[in-house]
Formats: sequence, C-alpha cells, structure tokens
Amino acid sequence: MTNERFDRLFGGSLRKPEGPITQKHMDIARSIQDVTEEIMVKIALHVHKLTQEDNLCLAGGVALNCVGNGRILKEVPFKNIWIQPASGDAGGALGAALLTWHQYLKKPRAADNVHDKQKGSLLGPLPDENIKELADTNGWLYEYISDNEIPKKIASLLKQEKIIGLCQGRMEFGPRALGARSIIADARCERMQSELNLKVKFRESFRPFAPSILEEKTLEYFELPIKSPYMLLVADVQADKRLNNTGTGELEGIQKLKTKRSLVPAVTHVDYSARVQTVSEESNSLFYKIIKEFDAQTNCPLVINTSFNIRGEPIVATASDAYRCFMCTNIDYLLVGNYLFERENQPHKEKYNKENISTILD
Repeated sequence: MTNERFDRLFGGSLRKPEGPITQKHMDIARSIQDVTEEIMVKIALHVHKLTQEDNLCLAGGVALNCVGNGRILKEVPFKNIWIQPASGDAGGALGAALLTWHQYLKKPRAADNVHDKQKGSLLGPLPDENIKELADTNGWLYEYISDNEIPKKIASLLKQEKIIGLCQGRMEFGPRALGARSIIADARCERMQSELNLKVKFRESFRPFAPSILEEKTLEYFELPIKSPYMLLVADVQADKRLNNTGTGELEGIQKLKTKRSLVPAVTHVDYSARVQTVSEESNSLFYKIIKEFDAQTNCPLVINTSFNIRGEPIVATASDAYRCFMCTNIDYLLVGNYLFERENQPHKEKYNKENISTILD
C-alpha cells in the first residue's frame, strides 16, 4: 500500500507478496507503527486535556490498531476505554442506524455502564442450514454432543493439542473472531503459532495469535485492568508468567519468534505482549464455558483464538462454509451447533486442499 514517492524516499520498490522479508522491511514497518502510536497518544492526551472526561470511545480504521490502543490505556488518564469492534468502513452502518434512531426519531439513549449493548458484537447471521440434514445428505460423519457435554469434550481435545473450528450462533460483526466463528487451540503449545499459520491459515509463520481469557482471570496473566471483549487492546504478559531467555540477544529478525517467552508462548509477542480478548458468560456463554472447562482441566484460563478462515478468504458464515474451510485445512475437529466432525473420519478428503478452496467455496 505504498507509492512511487515512498519508493524514492526509502530507496526500494514495493515488496511483492510471498517475497522475502528483509531487515529493512521490518524497520520500515516498525517505524510506521511507532509514528502511528505517537499520533494516537497525542490525540488522546489532547482530548483528555480539553474534556477532563473519564471515558473514551474510539472508532475508525486506526482504532483497530491494538498496540496503539494499549498505549492510550497506559499513557492517557482515561479510566475506561471502549472501542467499536467494527471500526472502519463497515462500522458506518452502525453509525447511520444510531444516528437515525436517536437524532432523527428522538429515541432515548440509555447506558448503564454494566451491560454490553452491542451484545458481544454477535450481531451477524446464524448458520442458515439444518446441520443434521446437510451432513446426512453429503455423507459427512459426525458425533452429536449435548449442550452439557460440549465444554468438557472440546476442552479435552484442546488439552490433547487438537485444533478446533467453532461455528456457533450468530457470527461476529467486525473483523475479529470472538468465539462464534473461531479457530481455537492450546496456547501452552510452543509449536502452535507456526503450525496454525503454516498448516491452517496458509500464511507467514511470524503472524501472531490472540489469547481469549476468562474475564475474571485476566489479571492473572496480563497487565490489563479493564475489559477487552473485542480483542482490541494489547497488554503485557504478567512478570510471573514470563520466562527468562538468556543468550537470545544474538537472534535477529524472524528468528526471534522461535524463543519461548512465557507459559503461553503461542500468544506471546516478542516484546512480551499479547492482543487480549476477555470473555464473559454474558457475552458468549458457550465460549466462556469451554474456556472455563479447559481451565479446570489444565489450570490455564485461556486459549488461542483466531478467525475461522484462511488468508484471502472471508470468515466463514454458514455451516457449509465452515465444513469446507475445515476440510481444506489441517483443523482437527469442527463443532457446528451440537455436531462434532473429526477430519480424519470424513469421506472424500482427497478433493479438499488449499489450492482449490476458492473453487469449492464458490
């Protein structure tokens, strides 16, 4: 997303997709990020100085910059920060609806500072198919699991380092997967970051993943004093969860990622931070219960959570989308509603692969 002026200024042409990532590329990316953060913090400080308010709301595409948001939280004396989860162009639809409802139709605005009026941002469509009928018609093999059995079953599979696709209820409004259309895994597994990137998402191995943690246990793992239900704040890993890494200063570039930095290495960035989603029972009951059961089995109250898609494809919406994406990747299990699919048991595996996923989804 650069132009010829940028190329002349920095003495090089645009990096091509899949091309090598040099130290120069990393330095430019880091510098742009640092400048962006400085601007975000200065704007927030100016707003606080003018208003002396305790609460700050953020929206717009730059509000998806989780690191910048984290710096505002740490460096600007607002007590609460709320970030619109569909920040960017898509969120304009929400703004238009609110403008019409409150300003043109004069409907009252009510905020109690307790309940999330955006309902966890789970405002999208439900899976639109009869899942059992769809599976039986196509010969997909499944195990039916009752509501009460789901948390224990999924937690047990996560404990075995299985990768799980979730397609549950209404999908998320916005770019972050929040447990409705998510791929989840065990964050304690050191190889899970590169495995998810290379074998599931089909993208560069360095890309980070986010932890979803029980809201009430956030401070046990992260220096995050407020809720972060929409995965839009970066916070530091608590000191007692970090690991001392002597002799790692000699590593350069992407090699630094291969160092185990904390008790949850798959979600810990090189600077000991993480992009955190706090999960409450109110916002997503099933996802909360899965993580709570995983905590009961492992004494770890968080899981990896990434969007249910591969690079270049949108997040899955329907049960059909979820099954096809599941079969074209190395996801081990798929849970759609009460139906659990194991990839190794599915027929016709040979017709699914990452090369033809776009054709299959069409």
